[in-house]
Amino acid sequence: MQNPSRGAPPKVVLDTNTVLDWLVFDDHGCVELSRRILEGQVVWHATQAMREELAHVLPRPAFVRWQADIDRVLASFDRHALLVSPSGDEMPALAPTCKDRDDQKFIDLACAIGARWLFTRDRALLDLARPARQTGVEVVKPGDWAFDSSEEFAAPGP
Repeated sequence: MQNPSRGAPPKVVLDTNTVLDWLVFDDHGCVELSRRILEGQVVWHATQAMREELAHVLPRPAFVRWQADIDRVLASFDRHALLVSPSGDEMPALAPTCKDRDDQKFIDLACAIGARWLFTRDRALLDLARPARQTGVEVVKPGDWAFDSSEEFAAPGP
């Protein structure tokens, strides 16, 4: 549990593939991220459009062999993701533009809410790592993530 005298947990955004890696494929690269989300050490933010995308891809034939329990995955999303709905006015004008329009919602949200990290393995989003860093967002692969609790939970300065 977080110490109330310290700063709020960092905000994170997960793209759909990261959610699938975590909740369907049990990918080893998501172990630390999963633990941090479940322990409340980071707060996963998402939008209704992100949930709808997940619900749209889960029934695809590619997931049959993984025996994805769609209801369980969506219930986990609902339980662990903080749904937000930033208005167009809150979307940052300086958010980097993603080559894949379907992925733009992830970088837009990360920049709009001041997320510390955007987790993805998607090449189009990873290509935004440098410009996103200028907005304060680190675009990283879950397995490459290094969480420094002393840095991230430091109380906000004056």
